[in-house]
Amino acid sequence: MFSRRHPYLFFLLVFSAIIAGSSVVLSLLSFVVLDQSEIGFGEKVGVIELNGVIADSKQIIEQIKNFRDNDSVKSIVLRIDSPGGAVGPSQEIYREIRKTIEVKKVIASLGSIAASGGYYIAAEADGIVSNPGTITGSIGVILVYTNLEALFEKIGLRPVVLKSGEYKDMASPVRKMTDTERKLLQEFSDKIHTQFIDDVAQGRNISSTQVREIADGRIFSGEKAKDLGLVDRLGNLEDAIEWAGRLGGIKGEISVIYPPEEKLPF
Repeated sequence: MFSRRHPYLFFLLVFSAIIAGSSVVLSLLSFVVLDQSEIGFGEKVGVIELNGVIADSKQIIEQIKNFRDNDSVKSIVLRIDSPGGAVGPSQEIYREIRKTIEVKKVIASLGSIAASGGYYIAAEADGIVSNPGTITGSIGVILVYTNLEALFEKIGLRPVVLKSGEYKDMASPVRKMTDTERKLLQEFSDKIHTQFIDDVAQGRNISSTQVREIADGRIFSGEKAKDLGLVDRLGNLEDAIEWAGRLGGIKGEISVIYPPEEKLPF
C-alpha cells in the first residue's frame, strides 16, 4: 500500500537500504579478509619490491621498518629492479638497511637491472643474488644540463635573470657555463662519487681502492659482477628467499609475505 501511494519515496528507501547493507558487508569483509602480512602463522621471509626510478624513499623505508619490527619475519629480501635515481633517497634506503642488518638478515635480489642507485642500495645487504644477465654496477654520478642559448637567439628570445648570488643560476640553460661553475659542479660530482665508493666498499667489505678501480660508471652483467666481488651468488628471487630464510634460522618450507597493498578509502 505504501509503495503505491509513495512510489518515489519507497524507491528511495529501498535504494538507501541497499547502499547501507552493502556498506555493512564491505566493512565486515575488511575485517574478515586480512592482508598478506596479517595471515598465516610461524616464521616467514618478508619480500619488499623496489621497482623503477628511485625518486622517493618513504614507502620502502616504512616497509623495511615494519618487517624489522615484526617478530614473525625472520629475514628480509629486497627485490630490486631499478636503473637508479636520486642520490638522497638511495642513501636513505641504504642507511635503513644498515640499521636493519644489525637485527635481521637482509638479502638483495637483483632483477633485470640494479644499476647506479639500485646497486648502491643493494651493496649494504648481507648478501646479493643476481641473475647472470642482470645489468648492474654503474657506480658513478652524472649531472646533465642542456644549453638552449643558441636556440633562443635563433627564435629571438632574450631571457632575463635576476639572482641574489653569483652561482644561483649555475648550470642555467640560457647561458654558457663559466669555468668556475664547471669546476664547482665537478667537485660536487666527485664528492658524491666518493660517498658512493666508500659506501659500496663498506657494504661489500672490500677496499675503497678496489671499488674505485671499477667505479667509472660502466655496467656489468651479473656474472661479471660476481667475479668482481660486487655480487655473492647467481640465482633468481626464489634462490634469494631460500638463502634469506636459512640465514634467518627457518627450518623446512619457507613462507613468504609481502607488504600490504595500500587501500583506497571507501
